[in-house]
Parts: sequence; structure tokens; C-alpha cells
Amino acid sequence: MTPSLPLLAVTALVTGLLGAPDREVSPIGDVVEHVAGHASGTYWTPQRMARAVPIGLLNPSVLPPVARAALPPFARAALPPAAGLVVAPDQTARRPSGTTRAGRTRQAAAMPPATTSGMRWAAGGSVTRTTGRVFLTLNGVDFSCSASAVRSANRDLVVTAGHCVKDGAGDWAENWTFVPGYDEGRQPYGAFPARRMFVAGPWSRSGNDDYDVGMVAVDDLDGQHLTDLVGGQPIGFDPPRSRRTYGFGFPADPPYDGERLLYCAGVPHGDPQGQTRDQGLRCDLTAGASGGPWLSGFDPASGRGMLTSVSSFKYSNDHRTMYGPYFGAAVRDLFRTAERA
Repeated sequence: MTPSLPLLAVTALVTGLLGAPDREVSPIGDVVEHVAGHASGTYWTPQRMARAVPIGLLNPSVLPPVARAALPPFARAALPPAAGLVVAPDQTARRPSGTTRAGRTRQAAAMPPATTSGMRWAAGGSVTRTTGRVFLTLNGVDFSCSASAVRSANRDLVVTAGHCVKDGAGDWAENWTFVPGYDEGRQPYGAFPARRMFVAGPWSRSGNDDYDVGMVAVDDLDGQHLTDLVGGQPIGFDPPRSRRTYGFGFPADPPYDGERLLYCAGVPHGDPQGQTRDQGLRCDLTAGASGGPWLSGFDPASGRGMLTSVSSFKYSNDHRTMYGPYFGAAVRDLFRTAERA
């Protein structure tokens, strides 16, 4: 099997890989949940957020063979940080100035390209409020990834990658906090700490990439529910494959710095390696974009679409394609459990 490169959370977990005793199995399908320990209100300072690293930078190959064998499959498959990722810089930075170009730039902002492997999202709309950064701690190290607020019964639900919530068969994240609408350090809607976390059973037991989806019910903020404040993207299940899709996130590995919302767009395809049921999208976003929403039926004018996947991993022999899990019955069960929390 060709090794995959998780974009977040490949922290080396030598102990505790069989999981914590406070796991609960949901009565709806194969769902595992966890009561989150609240982060201190002063934990995520601007300085600590700036120092948070996108997981994927840690190299498990430095572990002794016995410890390496104990890692979850997705962590064992991770590559060193200097894996030669081929990435494209922010395309907006290369646009020439001038009167004519300024007019074209404004038009481009209103009608962003429907096919791109990575550029800054400058068109505004709902997606700039519902998408945000996640800050979390795994095995004592502070990390970042991406996530989206979704419409749900409890009005408090965030969808991200499973490895942004739990390290496969290893530990659950701590100090988990969602910052919707993050932009260059600004937190216009505040920060929402986790109260309950949910992953599918196959992810919790073995880090199966087909199930790399995590859902987190967050606390309200001063009595206001998350989606009442920022809105939420609808979530869809069993979507038709190969539909044009927009993927969003906050990549934090060079040449990106995690401070701005970027996107990819195109028509996804099946996994040519035949190792997963995931779909692949040409996308140069780097570590830190993990968990970012994939929206199909997306309307660039309003910034709204149907959430049908999240950024999950890249294969080591194809750094320009991002893969996202298919939202089938298992993810539906995950959502039905999480939105009741």
C-alpha cells in the first residue's frame, strides 16, 4: 500500500494506544464519543496560537522500531516534514497592479476561479464565517487544523477531520477550540471550546482513512449558539461522485502561514491507488488545511454549499492531490449522534 501523508496529527503515541476508559459508544451506529476537557480561558493566547504547528511536521521514523510498530497505521505511514511537498504560492500575491489590472482583480474577487489548485479566497460570503481554524493539543504539543460550522439540531456542531479530534487508536485531543472566521489573527466571532467529541468506530480503532471525520459539539459563547452567530453549511450524505467541489482551509506549512482562508476547486476523482473510497481533488494546500470543508453545489456569490467531505490526506507519491472521505452511512450516523449532544 502506498503510504499516505496525513495533514494533521501524526504525533507519536507510544502509550495509551488502546484508548481512554471514558469512551462511550453511541446507540446510533458505530460512533465513539468523548467528553472534552475544557481548555482554560487563557490557554490559547495569540502567542500560543502563532506557535501552534500543523501536524505532519513530526517525523515518527525517529522512534525505535518497537515504538514505531505501536503507532496507528496512518501515523506509521507519515513522511518526514521535508518530504518535498510541491505547493503553489498564494496566486493573489502575483497579480500586477495598475488601473486596468485593478478592475480585473475586483472582477476576479467577485467571480473566483472554478478550477484552482490553491489560492486565497477573496470573494467573501458565508464560507468566510463558517470556516475557521482549530487549535488543539495532542501529547503535550499544540497544533492547528481547519473546520466548518454546520447546520444541526443543537446549533453547536463543527465538522473536521478525525485526526483533528483523535489520533486514530490513540489519544483524544485536549484544549480543542474552534475559531470561526479567523483572519490574520483576528477572531471576529470569538473562540468556541469543545464539550463533546465524536468519531466513527473504524477511525477510533485503527485510523482507517475511509472514516477520517470528526465532529465536535462546542460550548455556546455568552449564551449564543455557534450557528446562530456565524451560520452553518448544510451537510449531505451519499452525494453523487465527481461533482465540482470547492475545498477550503488554513494551510500553515510554507509557503502558507495559516493566517488566511485559501481554497482549491475542481472535479474530484476516485482513489487511483484503490486503497480507500475517498475522492481526490487537485490541491496544493499544505498541513493545517486538514479538516477544512469540501463544499459541492457551491455558490461563490453567497459562499454557501453542501458539505460532502473534508480534507484528509495526501499520498507520498502524489503531493498535489488532496483526498477526502466519502460521506456515506457511517458519517450520517456520526452526524445524527453528534447533533443531539
